[in-house]
Amino acid sequence: MADTINDIDNSPQVISTAALRRKMLKEFWFYFSENRGAVIGLFVFLLLVIVAVFAPFIAPHSPFEQYRDAVLLPPAWIDGGRGTHLLGTDPVGRDILSRLLYGAQYSLFIGVFVTTLSLSSGVLIGVFAGYYRGWVDTIIMRMMDIILAFPSLLLALVLVAILGPGLTNGMIAIALVLQPHFVRLTRAAVMSEKGRDYVTASRLAGASPLRLMFRTILPNCMAPLIVQGTLSFSNAILDAAALGFLGMGAQPPAPEWGTMLAEAREFILRAWWVVTFPGLAILITVLAINLMGDGLRDALDPKMKRS
Repeated sequence: MADTINDIDNSPQVISTAALRRKMLKEFWFYFSENRGAVIGLFVFLLLVIVAVFAPFIAPHSPFEQYRDAVLLPPAWIDGGRGTHLLGTDPVGRDILSRLLYGAQYSLFIGVFVTTLSLSSGVLIGVFAGYYRGWVDTIIMRMMDIILAFPSLLLALVLVAILGPGLTNGMIAIALVLQPHFVRLTRAAVMSEKGRDYVTASRLAGASPLRLMFRTILPNCMAPLIVQGTLSFSNAILDAAALGFLGMGAQPPAPEWGTMLAEAREFILRAWWVVTFPGLAILITVLAINLMGDGLRDALDPKMKRS
């Protein structure tokens, strides 16, 4: 009997919590969908994810197979085009469309890896700096200021030169370059939340510093970090493409978009398609993610919401 009464007493709380979550999700989508560009960016990004996941089934050719009798063929849909290569072939006869589809896998992996590494390490450092302040904060922030004093691409090049060329080292270098943005943002948010009543109440209740930092304060600082993470995702793709173009990122024959541009730069005047399509892929992907970031800012920032 007592268990039945407890179930009855607890059921409204469960229902209200689920209803509250649905209401929050509905409100988020309302503000996000008001930004038409963000919705378009979301659908383009989802299409990119689908293309990356199903690239082995969608791609008409292997991204590494070379057709020696089809070198620098123009796209099949323009005058003079022939064969089954819809977007033409590159200087060694590889199908450009297939390499672009597989390149989406590289771009998504780079974005996820770099954003996860820079966000997790940046949040960890920023929480300690904002909570403890004092000499800990001073040392951490001066180190971040030194990193921010260098142009991001130049610093990434220096780090890759030290670590050695390659996709993995390039991603680590880009993550280190993007990390200070998360550190500064987290520190500012923690400093703002640290003095609020709910934090003081948790401290008086006996919560440990780690619990205060990561269970009490950090969840209330996530909105700006999510927006910054989205923008860092696009920056990671851009910087990785730049490193690949300079020969310091992904190495041939990897179908990474920046590397494809590097391999085709001496054929710009002879075969416009070998540089146009990888460049458009980078442009569309980065633009879609940035539009999503704008929509997330509108939906998560209370100051951007209109009554």
